[in-house]
Amino acid sequence: MKRTITSRRLAAVGIAGALALVAAGCTSNDPQQTSNDSSAAPKAASDNDAPGDKVTIGFSGPAADHGWLAAINSSAQAEAKKYSDIDFKAVEGTNDASQQIAQIETFINDKVDAIVLLPTDGAALTEVATKAMNAGIPVVNVDREFSSPFAARTTILGDNYGMGVSAGTYACKVVKDKKLSNPVIAEIAGIDSLPLTQDRSKGFADALKACGQTVDNRVAAQFTVESGEKEASNLLQAAKKIDILWNHDDDQGVGVMAALDQANRHEMAFIGGAGSANAMRWIKEGKMEATVLYPPTQAADGIKLARLLAQDKGLSDLVQVEVPKRVVLNAPVVTKENVDKYLPLGFES
Repeated sequence: MKRTITSRRLAAVGIAGALALVAAGCTSNDPQQTSNDSSAAPKAASDNDAPGDKVTIGFSGPAADHGWLAAINSSAQAEAKKYSDIDFKAVEGTNDASQQIAQIETFINDKVDAIVLLPTDGAALTEVATKAMNAGIPVVNVDREFSSPFAARTTILGDNYGMGVSAGTYACKVVKDKKLSNPVIAEIAGIDSLPLTQDRSKGFADALKACGQTVDNRVAAQFTVESGEKEASNLLQAAKKIDILWNHDDDQGVGVMAALDQANRHEMAFIGGAGSANAMRWIKEGKMEATVLYPPTQAADGIKLARLLAQDKGLSDLVQVEVPKRVVLNAPVVTKENVDKYLPLGFES
């Protein structure tokens, strides 16, 4: 039976999760397919998308108390619906680590084929995730990393440092394009105690060094609309002129935009972060310069990879026959020139 074979194989993967993947030259999961058939037309989609063995995927995500987090849950649900061979078992989103541990315990007891998990606290969920791996259930860790490499078969991450680098690199472009001398650059960060905020700020500062710039004014908000408006108002009072403003999060950016409107301060190039639909609409309207994506599709990608793992498949676009151990998504800059490309991925704040 598929379940028995897959479980036995994946139990071994869980025990040896930190080992490097074995390289190989096969590019297809279909042993009958050959590469020398010149008459075959190129395919737009991978053979992996064809229906395979029915698999049950358990999903545990965050409480939807933030636009980006809500998009994590909805994108996972939407992706699972695309596949007739996925039995999708989603539990209620939570910010309670104890509740999420209980959810994963239930998935283990139910013997699901794979688990996709955005942990409310990576360290707190490490033990139960490792338990799932040792039970032969591959775990796909999304966004917040576990504290052990044995707790996940695959980890999918956004690039927080890369977000800062993208924002800073674009800020340097604005300085050059507008021929700004002694520009005033401001930053509205998220929660300063979080490593993700620290990574974003470091990436921004590092990228600004390339054009000889630094952050002149900085405040930190709480990833909420209310805090964004409050901290932006404080910033505007302290800085009578701002040439470039980078706000880490488009949800709190709703409040930032409200503060800018109230103060009638739109002299600066306003750069956002995360990639909300409303930020992209502001870009189209000319109210905002750009935003940097932190993809809310991470869990959707997790569903796709969990399906491949449970069906004992790899990525057909890679020479490597196994699903990668770690995937870090890009942090592109969305501007007026490319906003239509990214708008379908935008989430509502």
